[in-house]
Amino acid sequence: MLAAVREADGVPEASADGALPPEFRTGRHLVAWDGGTTVGYAHVDQRGDAFGNQIIELFVHPAHRRRGIGTALVDEVLTIASPLRLWSHRDHPGAARIAERRDLARVRELLQMRLDNSVELPVQTNPGVTVRTFMPGRDEQAVVDVNKRAFDWHPEQGMLTVADVEATEKEPWFDPGGFFLAVDEQDKVVGFHWTKVHPDGTGEVYVVGIHPDAQGGGLGRALTLTGLHHLRGLGVSEIILYVESDNAPALAVYRRLGFSVAYTNVAYQR
Repeated sequence: MLAAVREADGVPEASADGALPPEFRTGRHLVAWDGGTTVGYAHVDQRGDAFGNQIIELFVHPAHRRRGIGTALVDEVLTIASPLRLWSHRDHPGAARIAERRDLARVRELLQMRLDNSVELPVQTNPGVTVRTFMPGRDEQAVVDVNKRAFDWHPEQGMLTVADVEATEKEPWFDPGGFFLAVDEQDKVVGFHWTKVHPDGTGEVYVVGIHPDAQGGGLGRALTLTGLHHLRGLGVSEIILYVESDNAPALAVYRRLGFSVAYTNVAYQR
């Protein structure tokens, strides 16, 4: 069912012959059936975000939409999870209709931005620090420490743990050669750019994190360019990233580098 949804909507990252995407492997699962056929699925992330909201992702099979299945799943979720946030990928109009009927407010927008390979990248600049690649078994805690300071305002990213990093290292896409760390003269990590290559050949600016003490001097732009040139060197089809719609400084950097908004993901909340 998730593979059919991906074919229609572009999300989630699921294939008919693969395992559940990592973000759906824990938590609570709600499944809607019709005559023995799976027609809908909702995942409840009970860990929640930094603000205590349980996170909901909900999908309806493309051949079974506009029959009330999505509404039924939302109604069930509203009875078992509180407080919560429900994600609508690509600002789906069906989700907007359900949200209006259930008095759910649009509280967050996450933009996907894309950089076409026809856009020429600036030359990499020297950020005044040494840039090296991530060393598994050594750098996890340092990355988590910087990430915590860089994203103390973020609902999810600031919750990254060493165990999360170690789990990601086991994913087939993980490549330490595409995980760049900016270090000072004592080899202390002050920033990082973690890149990702998706199975379809799309590159991603997965996370760029800069310690607050190192912000404002161009390190974020320099690290971003390091990762972008790396991804281009791998021959990716295009490069994407996700950024909050209200993160004006990051948006300004990405737009100057040639990124444009592809679509918007929306979070709803009571």
